[in-house]
Amino acid sequence: MDLEETQIRYKITQLTDNDITVALSLVEDVELESISQQQMMLEAVDRAITDTEVRQQLKPILEAILRAQPQTVIKSYPQTFIQVTMPKSRYERIGYPKVGDRLLIDLKNENPNTTPSI
Repeated sequence: MDLEETQIRYKITQLTDNDITVALSLVEDVELESISQQQMMLEAVDRAITDTEVRQQLKPILEAILRAQPQTVIKSYPQTFIQVTMPKSRYERIGYPKVGDRLLIDLKNENPNTTPSI
């Protein structure tokens, strides 16, 4: 099985510079579409109830109940977080990135003898 090289864009969320090393806190930079908890519940009911007539009768009742609840917006993507500490000279060579800047990182397994478990 060939291992695919994966390039992932990370956003710098925190930067600590102690004049010898620089520590960067990174979070995966993914555009997420917000979805309300109510919308997720309605979609779950649509999937669970296969009878169209029953669904059409229940949907207005559920929508009314859910509209009365506080609106909770969620983002449902589990992001990857990375902490990187590097010598100050390497930080300078990559152009002094600041909080909010984005870095592109290549992730791949370099040990060809390792078989990934699925």
